[in-house]
Amino acid sequence: MDERQEEIECISQQGIIETQLSPNEMMPSVDIESLCISSNRHGHTSNSKGRNWWVIFQLAVQSLGVVYGDIGTSPLYVYGSTFSKGIRDEEDILGVLSLIFYTLTLIPLIKYIFIVLKATDNGDGGTFALYSFICRHAMVGLTPNEQAEDSEVPDFQPDLPKDRLKRASWIKSKLEKNVFAKYFLLFSTMLGTSMVISDGVLTPCISVLSAVGGIKQATPAMTEDAIVWISVGILVCLFMVQRFGTDKVGYSFAPIMCLWFAFISGIGVYNIFNYDPTVIKAVNPKHIVDYFRRNKGEAWISLGGVVLTITGSEALFADVGHFTVRSIQISMCCVTYPALVLAYTGQASFLRKHTNLVADTFYNSIPGPFYWPMLLVAVLAAITASQAMISGTFCIIQQSLSLECFPPLKIIHTSKKYEGQVYIPEANYILMLACIGVTLSFKSTAKIGNAYGIAVMFVMLLSSCFLVLIMVMVWKTHMLLVIFFAATIGAVELMYLSSVLYKFDQGGYLSLALALALTAMMLVWNNVQGRKYYYELDYMVSFENVAEIVNNSNLCRLPGLAIFHTEVIQGIPPIFKHYIDNVPALHSVIVFVSTESTLTAKVLDKERFVFRRLDDKELIFQCTTRYGYTELGKEASFLEIQILENLKEFIEEERKGQDRSLLETEIEAVDKAWHAGVVHLIGETDLIAGKGSSLSKRILINYAYNFLKKNSRQTDQLFDIPHRRMLKIGMTCEL
Repeated sequence: MDERQEEIECISQQGIIETQLSPNEMMPSVDIESLCISSNRHGHTSNSKGRNWWVIFQLAVQSLGVVYGDIGTSPLYVYGSTFSKGIRDEEDILGVLSLIFYTLTLIPLIKYIFIVLKATDNGDGGTFALYSFICRHAMVGLTPNEQAEDSEVPDFQPDLPKDRLKRASWIKSKLEKNVFAKYFLLFSTMLGTSMVISDGVLTPCISVLSAVGGIKQATPAMTEDAIVWISVGILVCLFMVQRFGTDKVGYSFAPIMCLWFAFISGIGVYNIFNYDPTVIKAVNPKHIVDYFRRNKGEAWISLGGVVLTITGSEALFADVGHFTVRSIQISMCCVTYPALVLAYTGQASFLRKHTNLVADTFYNSIPGPFYWPMLLVAVLAAITASQAMISGTFCIIQQSLSLECFPPLKIIHTSKKYEGQVYIPEANYILMLACIGVTLSFKSTAKIGNAYGIAVMFVMLLSSCFLVLIMVMVWKTHMLLVIFFAATIGAVELMYLSSVLYKFDQGGYLSLALALALTAMMLVWNNVQGRKYYYELDYMVSFENVAEIVNNSNLCRLPGLAIFHTEVIQGIPPIFKHYIDNVPALHSVIVFVSTESTLTAKVLDKERFVFRRLDDKELIFQCTTRYGYTELGKEASFLEIQILENLKEFIEEERKGQDRSLLETEIEAVDKAWHAGVVHLIGETDLIAGKGSSLSKRILINYAYNFLKKNSRQTDQLFDIPHRRMLKIGMTCEL
């Protein structure tokens, strides 16, 4: 208890926790570790309050280069996409500017900055974080990783009904009893995640194409095909440098985005005073009503262009794990929001005098001497926007992998300093090919924008639905406030979604097709993995029966440490019995290791390994290793050392108060086994549909799942297990 209180006091002194905690008000250990990591990672080493604010300021500046690339580069194409058929009436410019102003204020600023950021899951954001947040307060999870042992992780424990208000308890009870609701929540999470990944394909395309398109204004001889191929070249270079890591690639973009926001806000102020200062009257929402009254259906269709002003808003939430809530709030309120408002207002002022130049409003509104410098900064800012979504896509896929919702892929930790920065080679190259294909096929930002809007609005609407559930069930918000939130922000997002769906046949189908393909893949993998897990539970060897198997006199005992990898936590998988029946030999020390991903973001090292002795006379143990969904599994060599150290600690704790010689004998035996050699036993289970299975089940398992399995990473590749210390055991299971 004293050690835990010291951790809290240490964090409190660093300014991370502003409230005083008594010894009886313990923070969850997962939260403490999260804060400690954050403070160490970002240099929270001073007890001075001024020092802490300086660190937050540094994080706010860094967030400009990682979080705001997408939303920050929207001025490149918003007006051109909104007025795709030209400007019919000068007053329409005020109506669109008013729409842009209130959309920026309502969704990115109020919804995300001041509401959604309160729903982080131990500091991490995104669709899966919201799903995890809900699952930790109601037992509605369907992932095979969710086990009874998870309740031992402090931050996983759901609230008891007696601690809730009547309404929250009633909703929680209904969710937990309704199987359809559980499946619908998981499906919605997968679909939303897939939409974000498809957004990761479209963002680089539209951002780079828009930026490079400015060359046409200065060099009329530049053809559309040339612009497309230049964009492809930039995209290829961008994806090629991903292997160096976000900390080397992404954080270097912060100065670029600072320069970008300074330029667009400065040019915006210049245009306001140089052309038509009266555009500031667009702050009156009456202009929105007049705009719809004049244009009716056309105004509704044009919302598909206005929605591009808020693309990237989801990144404010998804990337919060790299920074802090306060730093993102500061950077948004003090830099991004004012700069965007000035930029859009300046462009509107320019258009009031040049209605015929709306197609390329951004570049046409740049004063002559600043054109080429602005073009260079725009291209760099577009690359920054692409980098933000690529990094976000890697993080989202990592979360999906941890929750058994994605086929295994190799994850490379690219930074020792920043734990959340990962690189996934297969995903990187698939994204690159997809971006190249979309750029060469569509060639136009207008068509890509149609697809872009559907992905953006669907994810936003989904996050709002999850947020309403969290408000009612977890935060226990007053019902009037919940209704007000749904009637304002929810209604606005529904209106925008209906508008972008109108352009479904004009390119909007792309994001939906990509998302549905990814969702289908995730559903297939998650479904069959669940079937496999419960099959192993049904045919597992109980802990009590293991002792009988090990004590069989016909078994040959070999010197060494055997690490048997298994997915079953409650017992021993049937493949172990299959192995013993065919190879009657066992090592002197055996550890059954099951790697479990919890529905928490991070797990403390001291809570990561849970050992259990399976036989009093033999050195045979079961070990559960826990990882949060934002953490990475370790390499084999590191895992071996951790298992050895924690195993010795477990034996010492277990034998405390008993015969000292017995303890020394067992520790010596473990060390001797370690030096004799470590072998990893890995079960390779081939799954097939059982005889008499339906056609759909045979297609699901025999073809769809096995195709994904054959084209994904194997267990030994994921842990980097050396082949000379690995033994694969094959077995066929009929589901």
